[in-house]
Amino acid sequence: MSLHVVVAGSSGFLGTHLTSALTREGHRVTSLVRRPAEHEGESTWDPYAGVYDRGVIDAADVVVNLAGAPLVGNVHSKRWAQDVLESRVTTTRLLARAIAESERPAAYLAGNGIAFYGSQGDTVLTETSASTGDALLTTVTRRWEEAADPAREAGARVVVLRTSPVMDRRSAPLGPLTLLFKSGLGGRLGKGSQHMPMISLRDWVGAVLHLAADDDAHGPVNLCCVETPTNAEFTRTLASALHRPAFARVPAKVLEVAAGPMAPELLGSVNARPAALIDQGFVHRDPDVAAVVRAGLDRLDP
Repeated sequence: MSLHVVVAGSSGFLGTHLTSALTREGHRVTSLVRRPAEHEGESTWDPYAGVYDRGVIDAADVVVNLAGAPLVGNVHSKRWAQDVLESRVTTTRLLARAIAESERPAAYLAGNGIAFYGSQGDTVLTETSASTGDALLTTVTRRWEEAADPAREAGARVVVLRTSPVMDRRSAPLGPLTLLFKSGLGGRLGKGSQHMPMISLRDWVGAVLHLAADDDAHGPVNLCCVETPTNAEFTRTLASALHRPAFARVPAKVLEVAAGPMAPELLGSVNARPAALIDQGFVHRDPDVAAVVRAGLDRLDP
């Protein structure tokens, strides 16, 4: 069945690949852009001014929100942290309210992050697990998820995309890490025993396509590989794939100073499992760290 899918954040790395895959599958895509629309398939919006084309949202079968300020920036800046939060909450809430006001509410695939759970050691974390701690991104993801409430309360099908780092050498984090490891400077972060969820680009895109089309899919969904590795396992795997040693270790104290509020994302342990996807019959093409790293280095598109 062909769908009309409206995508916010379509110009980003994930958005670009998602819109291409949707088009290949025969779906109609409308990209929300923050400039005058120049092409068919574009619609201008300004989430901070509450401006959007109501007709576009009313005509949508699915709305996907991937908009948000980049996580790369001056991590010690309060302005950066505020932008990270406000950009995600503002866009999510505006689209949720727009969907809620439609006569035929579209399904809403609301972007989010695997940081929702906070650091919980070796505990296996599925979509029913609680969120703990007050790390920056954990706090952001809670507010981010709550911003979708208007659509949920209006009876729309809402899927929360709890996305883990998508590993592809054309983008962070794998791109910069590949250069670092090739130079012989790769190594464990802290003790390396912390669990580090991740997913390949083709599995991320495939999962979102699946969630857009499955009318029974709803609620939070962990977008991660089946077996979450530790940082030490990932380090060994990447070093081996690049035929480089990885003897270095970045002490936790150094990371805490250098990464500031983002340090918990590097040192915290999130042993996530994609239970919802598995229950829905989705089959990962890259289920473990070796497959994810290989797909990312080979730039295997969906």
